[in-house]
Amino acid sequence: MDYMNDKSSPVSLSIYLIMILLFVASYQAPLQAQDATPYILPMKQQAALQDQWLKERVDNLLPGLMRRANIDMWLIIAREYNEDPVIETMLPATWLAARRRTILVMYDDGKQVEALAVARYDVGASFQKSWDPEKQPDQWKRLVEIIKEKNPKKIGLNKSAAFALADGLSAAEYDAFLAALPKTYQNKIVSAEALAIAWLETRTASEMVVYPQIVGIAHHIIAEGFSEKVIQPGVTTTDDIVWWYRERIRELKLETWFHPSVSLQRADPESFDHLRSFSQRPDKEVILPGDLLHVDFGITYLGLNTDTQQHAYVLKPGESSAPDFLLNAFKVGNQLQDILTNQFQYMKTGNQILAGALAEAKAKGIKATIYTHPLGYHGHAAGTTIGLWDQQGGVPVQGDYPLYYNTAHSIELNAAVQIPAWGKEIRIMLEEDAFFDEAGVRYIHGRQKDILLIPRQISHLK
Repeated sequence: MDYMNDKSSPVSLSIYLIMILLFVASYQAPLQAQDATPYILPMKQQAALQDQWLKERVDNLLPGLMRRANIDMWLIIAREYNEDPVIETMLPATWLAARRRTILVMYDDGKQVEALAVARYDVGASFQKSWDPEKQPDQWKRLVEIIKEKNPKKIGLNKSAAFALADGLSAAEYDAFLAALPKTYQNKIVSAEALAIAWLETRTASEMVVYPQIVGIAHHIIAEGFSEKVIQPGVTTTDDIVWWYRERIRELKLETWFHPSVSLQRADPESFDHLRSFSQRPDKEVILPGDLLHVDFGITYLGLNTDTQQHAYVLKPGESSAPDFLLNAFKVGNQLQDILTNQFQYMKTGNQILAGALAEAKAKGIKATIYTHPLGYHGHAAGTTIGLWDQQGGVPVQGDYPLYYNTAHSIELNAAVQIPAWGKEIRIMLEEDAFFDEAGVRYIHGRQKDILLIPRQISHLK
């Protein structure tokens, strides 16, 4: 459906309201320089927008996902401070945790999905209170009453051996539910793995109006940290930049879902293999002219995540650009991105995409490693896995999951390139956030095509 042109659609109206909100907010912000940090909504507006998105998802997205998974009743059960990863995405923005025991019931009668809360109160605008402790003191017995009333064909529970995000039902809650549920209904219990993954991985049109701004904020912070504003060559260390990023995220009232990392490659005997990249990175190194810097960075904003890796070069005296051998190596990294995203095809598995991309890269003489993952409510999110850095032959189960439309992905990979001038092999390690739909793959806020320079060059100075 063309949500943008269908003015009668509640989804399209939601999108236009979001666009108006962002437009008005931009004029409420003080006028700043063109390179200022993109506007970040006040927390009250953030909460209102997230709640609006949730209602839209329950009303318009959930029915199709339940039918695709062939589950007519989905139960999500969690206790306070031991939340199921899925229930965390269904709570109102002002709820920072479940309350006591929170049970959500979603029942599809084939015409619409009824969203109920077996709780003492409504859970936001979507889940209607369906338990009165004065009439039925036992919460489990009230849940069983609802199950008997609806008489579902299948009862989906969040239990999964392979996907952690779809395995949120705790052992104690599962045991208590089985103890309360009559045996005549227990053979209807199925894993809601496919439904949980679908809920988590699917992005809505309204979310995708705003996601470019979220990724844009992350890009801006990366560029700010990789600049003379933060880095004094000969003094600043890689660890200094890491903590500057942490402080900057806090200053902007944002969150990060992982501790950033900053590393460097230079003309020295040190190799930059995968163990050094992922698990044996030096704690800190002083940054010097001629260094190629790398950052791995992500933020959380409006319940959505970013995950980005970019490069910067520290100019030597007399230089106005990075050396050609680094620029050419960087182009190989961009070429590998294209090879990978050209393999994206609806219902292909992550392992099929990985194998096709690696085969094409090898045919073109590129030494490639691919480890791309879904992105959205989580940084390493639900969906298909396209390689792990140490599993280039495919990833069992998670890599066999198919690629669906309306999903976001971190296009994460590296190309190893021999640099004769340095007498060694370097890695161009890139990660940019992308969205896949019927039109193909597009980068949510573009991708790095040029190496950042430190310091930035002033055009009128030669």
